[in-house]
Amino acid sequence: MTTPLVTRGQLDRLYDKLNRRDFLSPDPLQVVYEYPDPADQEIVGLIAAGLAYGRVASILQSIDRVLTVLGPHPHQRLREDPAPLIRELGDFQHRWTTQAEMADLFRGLHELLNQHDSLQALFLKHYRSRHDTVIPALTAFSQAISPNANSLISRPDKGSACKRLHMYMRWMVRSDDIDPGCWPEISPSKLIVPLDTHMFNIAKQLGLTTRNQANLATALEVTAGYAKLRPRDPVRYDFALTRLGIRSDTDLDAWLRRVTGKT
Repeated sequence: MTTPLVTRGQLDRLYDKLNRRDFLSPDPLQVVYEYPDPADQEIVGLIAAGLAYGRVASILQSIDRVLTVLGPHPHQRLREDPAPLIRELGDFQHRWTTQAEMADLFRGLHELLNQHDSLQALFLKHYRSRHDTVIPALTAFSQAISPNANSLISRPDKGSACKRLHMYMRWMVRSDDIDPGCWPEISPSKLIVPLDTHMFNIAKQLGLTTRNQANLATALEVTAGYAKLRPRDPVRYDFALTRLGIRSDTDLDAWLRRVTGKT
């Protein structure tokens, strides 16, 4: 296991500066806060996270189209007959996510919500506190929602980093000014860093991994590095770090040079 080149204090200062609601936009998570009921938030979050690839403007446009179909109470609407919703989707397409895949998701959510009442209840059915991470429960959760291959719901047991699914878990489990924390019964210590190319590059420069691929093994190694600094909340710094280099008022390279001492 590698030794982080950044300290907890340095990351906490970044967290205090950037992990604030006024820095949330533009981000898919922002749409979750348009729904006050946690029962709706977990549905909206899953859809928003599933579509969170590509340009942010395109992501938000696609999310808005799906949520317009679901109306103001997505949880209740999905417990009803999904056929009218599927018709309303029309020719929906988000990059390689098709209307058929979104229709499959609607059908799966319809069945599972009527069985378990909530996605949290479904997840808790498989969650065990003795597990080191959420991966076993998340694998069963994703298979239950989407038994067939679907670009919206990735599979943690296939070896990929599953960035969007772990991002969804961060939203649901953590609770602070950014993350709504709809699922309080799950420990944040079990979460995995949502690893994409941006976070992978940051993690390499912070000495959190020496691996060359942004896969599940790397995500676990990066998470272990952050856990050295925050064992009870290893993904605490995810949002703040991803603001660096994305927001025009931040300078990723300057921050990395400052905290690592590299020139």
